[in-house]
Amino acid sequence: MTDEALEIISVPDDTPALLRTAGAVLGRGSLVVTWALLIGVFAATNGAMFLQAGTFQTIFSSPVHLVFLSLALVVVFVVGEFDLSVSANMGLAGTLTALLSVNHGIDPWLSSLIAIVAAAGVGAINAVLIVLVEVNAIVVTLGMGTLLGGVSLWLTDLNTVQGLTPSFTGAFNGALGGLSHSFYFGLAATVLVAYVLAKTPLGLRMSFVGTNREVARLAGVPVRRIRIGAYVVSGVFCGIAGVVLAASLGGYDPATSQLYLLPAFAAVFLGTAAIQPGRFNALGAVIAIYFLQTGIVGLQLAGVTSWIQDAFYGGSLVLAVTISTLIRRRVRT
Repeated sequence: MTDEALEIISVPDDTPALLRTAGAVLGRGSLVVTWALLIGVFAATNGAMFLQAGTFQTIFSSPVHLVFLSLALVVVFVVGEFDLSVSANMGLAGTLTALLSVNHGIDPWLSSLIAIVAAAGVGAINAVLIVLVEVNAIVVTLGMGTLLGGVSLWLTDLNTVQGLTPSFTGAFNGALGGLSHSFYFGLAATVLVAYVLAKTPLGLRMSFVGTNREVARLAGVPVRRIRIGAYVVSGVFCGIAGVVLAASLGGYDPATSQLYLLPAFAAVFLGTAAIQPGRFNALGAVIAIYFLQTGIVGLQLAGVTSWIQDAFYGGSLVLAVTISTLIRRRVRT
């Protein structure tokens, strides 16, 4: 299937090249344009508060953990899989990072590595149950998410763990060009995933598996290995997300883990309207994260109370799934 066939806006063959190019750009960049319009609205209505350096630092630096969490979802969605345990897996990693370092005196970098390995192990368990045992993915990951949430609360005895060393947190929260170091970590990871999915044979095989698993198998693609690998890599990204979040907070509260599931899903589905319309893609998901964050911060600065975050993410998820469904339907016709 060609890239032109994936555009949201269909253009007849006899349309001038300039208009065809404009239609392609609009199809791929519609979310970016909407984001720019949103910024313009907030600037016009509340410019004194919105147009400050601190506002944009908050928008770009605070949701970096969601960048990694969204990448975890993109990797499994691309191969046609599903995972409801990503936020709880991130929570386990965040809990282990803080708990091992603060309560047990282990070097925070070693604690982080242990946490990431543990999260990858959770991804591997999901893969075995779903790919090899062939248990329904929703059942497995929903149950795994609930289990991990309980384990994290048990490990911390229902308490928040605080006290990560400043040298460790500073490696993530320190500023470069007005933005946190973790922002650049997330940007690098996004570019890497986008490159692998779009420009490498592995990415092509992953998309092939996600499009038609049986045809991919008959074509000689190692379908099972790719599906298992996707869950393990997803677990790694969950682990990194947990480390980044724990570092940004100086600790971790395991009771908050499930709060991050809805934003990640909203971003990934909304991201199918950008860059590669109709496809799950890393760049689109990250653009969607910052689009959503801009909306929430702008509304909060305008005086809307804290309930707007849940309402905005919930409404965005419904809208995003609707848009994704319509785009996919348009692509198939």
